[in-house]
Amino acid sequence: MLFLYLDLWYGKIAIVVRRVFVLSRLRGRSRIVFFKKLTGWRPEHKAQKKKAWQTNTKSVLCLSMISQRVDTTIVLPGIASAHSHAFQRALRGRTQALSQQDESFWSWRSLMYRFASKLDPQSMYTLCRYAFAELALNGVTAVGEFHYLHHDPSGQPYSNRTEMAEMAIRAAQDIGIRIALLRVVYQRGGQHQSLDPVQKRFADADLDDVFEDIAALKKQFSGDESVQIGLAPHSVRAVPQSSLLDIASFLRAQGDAVPVHAHVSEQEAENKACYEEYACSPVEVFADAGLLGPHFCAVHATHLSSTDIKLLADSKSIVCLCRGTERDLGDGLPLVRELCEAKIPICFGADSHAISDPFEEARAAELDERSRLKRRQVALDGQALLRASSEHGYQALGMHSKYDEDRVVLSANDPALVSDEQTPLDDLVMFSATARAVRDVVVGKKKIVENGILAGFETIKAEYQKLLRKLVMQ
Repeated sequence: MLFLYLDLWYGKIAIVVRRVFVLSRLRGRSRIVFFKKLTGWRPEHKAQKKKAWQTNTKSVLCLSMISQRVDTTIVLPGIASAHSHAFQRALRGRTQALSQQDESFWSWRSLMYRFASKLDPQSMYTLCRYAFAELALNGVTAVGEFHYLHHDPSGQPYSNRTEMAEMAIRAAQDIGIRIALLRVVYQRGGQHQSLDPVQKRFADADLDDVFEDIAALKKQFSGDESVQIGLAPHSVRAVPQSSLLDIASFLRAQGDAVPVHAHVSEQEAENKACYEEYACSPVEVFADAGLLGPHFCAVHATHLSSTDIKLLADSKSIVCLCRGTERDLGDGLPLVRELCEAKIPICFGADSHAISDPFEEARAAELDERSRLKRRQVALDGQALLRASSEHGYQALGMHSKYDEDRVVLSANDPALVSDEQTPLDDLVMFSATARAVRDVVVGKKKIVENGILAGFETIKAEYQKLLRKLVMQ
């Protein structure tokens, strides 16, 4: 009996070897026909495989890399930049000079405020359009715009209360990328502090005005699947706990899920002030208000405790890291390994647009963590980084069903990506690619970047540069 079993076993191996040998000798269509006969492939299998890609990401992740080679290209799903202040793109290169002062996030914020005080609806559109054009050229298909420039510089609402928000949305529509407009709630200058004069244009004393703005925006853009409207209590620094409770009540009354984003524990000073006011951390304040959950995105989450991480994990909340900006501002290093071990979904954002390269934003999360821990390969491999950039980013924007409808096509001949077929593709892309490799960008059925060209970019750039000159002169 044993000999019969061994004979059958070796016989099966011989059959497999012969079939592999035959397959290796065939070329072109003959090889395809033999493969179909060998595997029992039928035309409906192709449709079933496509459906699996569209509806069940886990099945794809288990079977293959997320990125795929197609001829001389590498095809990725859509990529989201989940946290953006597009108007801050105009500050790039203007805040880097060495100074005798003790420079920090807070001194940078003062410079940003002075710039923000000069903007009107038209300049908002011009700045957003250029920032979104750069993101698209760099491979971004969806953006989360954390929008807090609501009113005129004196704090008076425009005759059309949502005009500034509409300018940001229109800019994204004109470029062709998806946008989640995250309407910010801002009510105070800090714990027990009144508003700074510049902050008055961010603020609404009455939350009902905020809720009406959100309802108006949702109604206006309800017919556009590329637009999502969300709500963003700026931070525990800017929104008191009583208002957070009212926001949670409003969200529960909404029939559909609304993405909720907030700055969380970006600065150690923020944590200290929160403990002084509430005797707990910012994460605990949001948890006590009932805001944590699968639709809540904690932006930055740089200085978290083990309790904070458990609360985020248990509620299935999302974390958005913005390493380009966090590095630029000297915010500190987040606990990336601990977040991953707790199975908290991570995504990435351009934030201040200090850089707008989604590949650099993503790999920085892993590479900075290696520096923190003084080890290699500590939290996120290429597949995890791509999934965070794509699926988790879209999830944070309330667009989870859309990420596999979009495509980013890279040139496999880009100098950074030249390799052989045996190189793990996701690792190659996420640890080596730059925006230079982006060839085509497809959102839905529309190709918005083709062969590295965005239609009308030269005009968009010229108008942006003209505005910068004007703002500097003011």
